[in-house]
Amino acid sequence: MTAASENWTIASAADAARARALLGRLLTDAGVPALDRARFLTALGVRLRRGLGAGGADLTVTAGPGGRLRVALTGPEPWQQTLRCPCPLSGPLPGPDDVPLAEALLDADADADALLVRLTETEDLLRFHREELHQTNQGVLALHAELEAAALAQRELLDAERSARAEAEKARRLLTFLANASAVLNASLDHEDILRRLPELLVPEYARHVDVWLVDDERTPPGERAAAAVTAARTGRPQHAGARPGELPGVHDLPASALSPDRPLLCLPLGARTVQGVLTLAAPGDRFDPDTTVMLLELARRAGIALDNARQYEQHRDVAEALQRAQLTELPATRGLDLAARYLPATHGLNIGGDWYDAFPQPDGSVLAVIGDVTGHGLRAAVIMGQLRTALRAYAVEGNGPARILTLLHRMLRHQQPELYATCAIARFTPGEPGVVWAAAGHPPAIARGPRGEVRVLDAKPGIMLGVPVPFTYEEHTVDLPAGSTLALYTDGLVERRSAGIDAGIDRLALAMESLRRADLADLDAAADALLKPMLHDSEHDDDICLLLCRTTPE
Repeated sequence: MTAASENWTIASAADAARARALLGRLLTDAGVPALDRARFLTALGVRLRRGLGAGGADLTVTAGPGGRLRVALTGPEPWQQTLRCPCPLSGPLPGPDDVPLAEALLDADADADALLVRLTETEDLLRFHREELHQTNQGVLALHAELEAAALAQRELLDAERSARAEAEKARRLLTFLANASAVLNASLDHEDILRRLPELLVPEYARHVDVWLVDDERTPPGERAAAAVTAARTGRPQHAGARPGELPGVHDLPASALSPDRPLLCLPLGARTVQGVLTLAAPGDRFDPDTTVMLLELARRAGIALDNARQYEQHRDVAEALQRAQLTELPATRGLDLAARYLPATHGLNIGGDWYDAFPQPDGSVLAVIGDVTGHGLRAAVIMGQLRTALRAYAVEGNGPARILTLLHRMLRHQQPELYATCAIARFTPGEPGVVWAAAGHPPAIARGPRGEVRVLDAKPGIMLGVPVPFTYEEHTVDLPAGSTLALYTDGLVERRSAGIDAGIDRLALAMESLRRADLADLDAAADALLKPMLHDSEHDDDICLLLCRTTPE
């Protein structure tokens, strides 16, 4: 398509108006949107006015291929703009004289009207969008409010969950400590050991320092006892002494103690039946925690029970040991036989009261050496041991030998104490005879040491334990013990250990017997001590120990 071009001279305002109107009509016919037309014509009008002010200008309009319309203005301020028209222009371009001035003005109003209509539509659309934006903003604000409320609720739930977990963990920790501490306290039957362990358990987590005052302990001067501790001992109720009320559950508040004006004290009575003492704790921080206080109250109660049990055990043990020692025989001085004995109570536990030894002459001049062990422990075992000892002596006075005595004891124990058993070994030494007659009822074997130091275990099978609910007749055995020989009778507490069997202990005792020097045997009491030393040096013993040494001598 050949480009069409027109050149217009703008010399007056009328020329400018006609040119502007003609271009407006061309752009309208070419389908240029009203807004684009208005922008173009406004810019053109401004430049035409400037051109007139400068004395006139030439306007060239060219319709090119592709719907392009180029407008160029020459003069003092040259200007050019190209528009792309949706509908290409066809035919020659009209001249400015083809448009009357009146129509030019009306066409300008038509363009302005179209622009105003478009502007109105735009304002309506803008108003609609503004309202829609307002509604959206309101919705967003409401959504933000809901999200913030939901976030706040979630934070509260998380805080509550975190707090609940912390409380549960704290409760678990307190219960675990209480269980472990109770196990430690109840594992001991020594009240001094219990009192020593309390500070080890509580300091420093639950108390800065701990003091235990026993009511019957006069070693603590009255001036060194906190008033709250005295009140707790008198009333049997826990007391809190501090500058501010502790408001602790189950605890009475008192003013601050003069012994601890800057740190609160918690005084807890100890004792299950009666108040035996007071446990005084200085707060680890500024105050005592209520939940921890509940645990401490329970721990004090359990410690009081442990102390009561320890006291009762110690009293029971002391009575049993006293009765046991009272019934042990003073060894007789006999011709041709030296005797030495040792009795050692258990170092821990209530294993006291069942072991005994005895030695006494018979009417025919022979001497009976006896060692025995009653099953069970404590006061009842000591009483039964005394009955067996008395019955044994009675049967011996009638001239019975070791086997017959054991048979009679077995029968008596079966009928009088059907649920109690005992072991026993009896050796009869007859002056002028080198042989020793012995019999045993379930007892560890005796050990003999010859004059030249040779050792043998009298391991002939013993009879059953005394009191086993079956009839039984015991047998006697004879062993040669020339002058200078030593026979060791003992109870199982000497040779039996939890970590090893009894056979290993018997072998150790035999080795200790063999290791005795002649100088040791010169004094039989020294020999007894020399035997006990290697047997007991490696551990505490859980049971009573009896040892009876019998050494034959030339008459």
